[in-house]
Amino acid sequence: MAHENRQRERKEFDQTVVDIARVTRVVAGGKRMRFRALVVLGDKKGSVGMAVKKGADVSEAVNKAATAAKKQMLKVPITGSTIPHEVIFKYKASKILLKPAKPGTGVIAGGSVRAVVEAAGISDILSKSLGSSNKINIVKAVFGAFSKLKTPVKVQDK
Repeated sequence: MAHENRQRERKEFDQTVVDIARVTRVVAGGKRMRFRALVVLGDKKGSVGMAVKKGADVSEAVNKAATAAKKQMLKVPITGSTIPHEVIFKYKASKILLKPAKPGTGVIAGGSVRAVVEAAGISDILSKSLGSSNKINIVKAVFGAFSKLKTPVKVQDK
């Protein structure tokens, strides 16, 4: 029963491992190594989530991050195949610019941004990452930009 449930969950979301890093902690006897994984999940229909978790090995870190990402999903407003309007968001030293694009343009984005945008199901977008190239901060900046997006209906209400 539990195995069937796990199979269904895997197919529900598209999982992308954006970054894996070996991190060490210095203790009395030497260095303890662990792995840190940055995972982005999405259903390609506007729901997207991310998490950074550590584990004793790579698979443990990825599984922990995927589980955590499922718990903090964000709904992205999508109009057609792009975003409703241009948005700029700064998270720490990373700054991200997301622009709506005409159908057929495709995803014009760097690695970290591309993973998040494709997981959300956006197929036409222009983006530029400015400032820091730290993958975790860039992904968090994209999520911040997504949270700032407003649907056309919300804009008309004002």
